[in-house]
Amino acid sequence: MIARRRRAVLLALAGSLAVGLSGCKSLQRAIFGGPHAGTPGYVIGFLGAAVADEPRAALEARVILSSGGNAADAATTLAFTLAVTLPSRAGLGGGGGCLAYFPPAHEPEAILFLPRPPTDQQAAASDRPAAVPMLARGLLTLQARYGTVPLARLIEPAEGLARYGVPVSSALARDLKVVAPALLLDRGAALFSAATGGPLAEGTTLMQPDLGASLAQIRINGTNDLYAGALAKRLVTAAAEAGSPIAAADLAAARAEVATPIMVEAGSERVAFLPLPADGGLAAAGAFQALQKNPNDTKAAQSLALALAARYRTAGGTAPALLAAPPSSGTLPPLPASTAFVVLDRKGGAVACSLTMGNLFGVGRIARGTGIVLAASPRAWPPPLLAAAIAWNPHRHAFRAEVGGSGQEGAPLAVADALRMTLAMDPKNPKAPFMPKPVPDPGRANVIACLNELPGKEKTCHWQADPRLSGLATGGEDDWRELEK
Repeated sequence: MIARRRRAVLLALAGSLAVGLSGCKSLQRAIFGGPHAGTPGYVIGFLGAAVADEPRAALEARVILSSGGNAADAATTLAFTLAVTLPSRAGLGGGGGCLAYFPPAHEPEAILFLPRPPTDQQAAASDRPAAVPMLARGLLTLQARYGTVPLARLIEPAEGLARYGVPVSSALARDLKVVAPALLLDRGAALFSAATGGPLAEGTTLMQPDLGASLAQIRINGTNDLYAGALAKRLVTAAAEAGSPIAAADLAAARAEVATPIMVEAGSERVAFLPLPADGGLAAAGAFQALQKNPNDTKAAQSLALALAARYRTAGGTAPALLAAPPSSGTLPPLPASTAFVVLDRKGGAVACSLTMGNLFGVGRIARGTGIVLAASPRAWPPPLLAAAIAWNPHRHAFRAEVGGSGQEGAPLAVADALRMTLAMDPKNPKAPFMPKPVPDPGRANVIACLNELPGKEKTCHWQADPRLSGLATGGEDDWRELEK
């Protein structure tokens, strides 16, 4: 009887304590337990946000943020996941560029891992020359400089999706329809084919066991296995058999580059754009400066953006010189596709990336036995305009906005116009519509912005995927008790 009374008293006290602590989640966790670091739901309150063209990749990034990872950790997982869920535009065979900002330590940096042309004469002379794979090198550099979570943990989601399958998204289904007649001629691309002989439809399951095995090797042995290890040897052999050889020496020499972004003043804020040779950053910086002078003249801004990129591709030059005396006109050939994403963590750390395969599904061939889609050499196909930007307040060391742009020749203007709209928003009017209109076609923009900056007032942060695509913007707050239900 005494034991029952004691138990009843303890339960009553516990219940009263739980009610009293309903507004203090940290103390609840201390008393009642909860997810540990590295477990989804670990972060209490605002966790950040992730925006990508493919929903599953954005969700995997959110899991990393919820588990306590920072923006670099989430971006690394997001990019590896895109290599599985959107291999038409991102993959181990391709590359890209990222901007990273982690206050208050320093200004943004750029990490460039652009697809490189082969130096080997035999590789360059093939009918469909492949680029030197750069994605893993770039993500390793990003993670080494800013990450907090072991790289192996960040590869696991992509590996699992490749091994056990993932539903085909709307984004991948659209790309498959465009290239199916040519892509499905490659024996290695049979995994993208439905039982009827056509391309996989939206919602059907895409299985990539060979790619899963390659990701497992990178997870276990490190990224160097893809460049100078057993996986590198398999890739060299398989790429040659596919008719798009990659030289072992080119793999071994592949390195990402850390560079200073192109900087543009914007009132009390400063904006960082991807630097050269990622000339989409130059084009976006020029378009942004044009829109600062005349916000409504997007046609003139677009014309300037393309002229800047055309001048650089023809005659070279530095970003300051080209922006100071921009050409009046210039054109570019039809450009390949890309994909872009942005990630923000709870402390104001931000990563904005633009990735490419040099063409939809690269050269249209897969290195059999590795699952790696071979990207297109930038010497055989014109490189895309990779465009991304991050705005921050250098006086308060605070994040303000970031944009990733895609849409062939419209990518730079998409970044510039989205930034213009977000920076023009009145932080004192929280009911004003975020991104009141889409960026001009054919550009697409994924955006995260904090009207009153971050760290600080996270409730003024907004995130949005381009409404004309089927991507996902996800973020906000997590409650571990809700996750367990």
